[in-house]
Amino acid sequence: MASINKEKCIGCGACVSICSEVFEMHEGKAKVKAQKNIPCVQEAIDSCPVDAISK
Repeated sequence: MASINKEKCIGCGACVSICSEVFEMHEGKAKVKAQKNIPCVQEAIDSCPVDAISK
């Protein structure tokens, strides 16, 4: 299950552009909209510039 550390998130939107099935933007921060075990989740985790996403 993916989760976002709201304090670390800078709202860059990288996770949304990589994996919009799981992540969305809400009030300037990323948010998990659906828990799915799909490959793009790991790609989003690896691409987050501030390591705000974890499993």
